[in-house]
Amino acid sequence: MQALLSNWNLFRILRVALGIFILVQGIVGKDTFSIVMGTVFAGMALFNLGCCGAGGCATDTTFSKKGTETTEVIFEEVTDKNGYCEEKFSCLS
Repeated sequence: MQALLSNWNLFRILRVALGIFILVQGIVGKDTFSIVMGTVFAGMALFNLGCCGAGGCATDTTFSKKGTETTEVIFEEVTDKNGYCEEKFSCLS
């Protein structure tokens, strides 16, 4: 019940409205797929769920200085068996 009443914002309201619109259009048009998709979209917005669940896609905002040392990267030119490099890859010879 707490998920229904908290964290409402403009985007969540728009998602509910879009889901209800799709649901109503499916009912009016007697289209089962639209009814199912409208129910899914409206339900996801009502319960504040996304593809990964509530807050499942959030990233960690804490910063760690561990592993911030830079290392030198060594690049290697890739050619074919004859040492030929196509122009579109702009290899330097």
